[in-house]
Amino acid sequence: MTLKEMNEKACMLYDNGFHCSQAVFSVGCERLGRQAPDVIAALSPFGGGMGSTGDVCGCLPGALAVLGLVMGKKEPADKDHRRMWKYAYRIVREFEELTGPYGGKRCVDIARINWKDRTQVKAYYSNGPDSRKAECLRVIGSTAQALGRILEELEG
Repeated sequence: MTLKEMNEKACMLYDNGFHCSQAVFSVGCERLGRQAPDVIAALSPFGGGMGSTGDVCGCLPGALAVLGLVMGKKEPADKDHRRMWKYAYRIVREFEELTGPYGGKRCVDIARINWKDRTQVKAYYSNGPDSRKAECLRVIGSTAQALGRILEELEG
């Protein structure tokens, strides 16, 4: 799966109902040839910025979860892969650069929506001229590509 395909697939998954965290995680898994439906389900509450509070955009925990899936320890006595923290730090920094123009990495900064306000949510999903969904799609696709670049390095 190419970086462009990861971008497009993540956006398609979001358009079809996944939260941003789930869309990014899903394409990361697909890129790795893995499936983790329980983790996809576990990422549900990250939508709308950590429990729809508008906090950190779910794209970031979705990307970090892929790194944990590949490089994290599975038992208390195990050790994380020695490069996991390097890549986790990198994806956080790249995400901060990507979301800098929005004023921060919080969902409320990117989407500019109160997920508890039904009128705002309806306008968001309308795809009309005032909808912020296009901005979220840009962040989702770009995050998937940043994750893809890291996964390429891991394979190399």
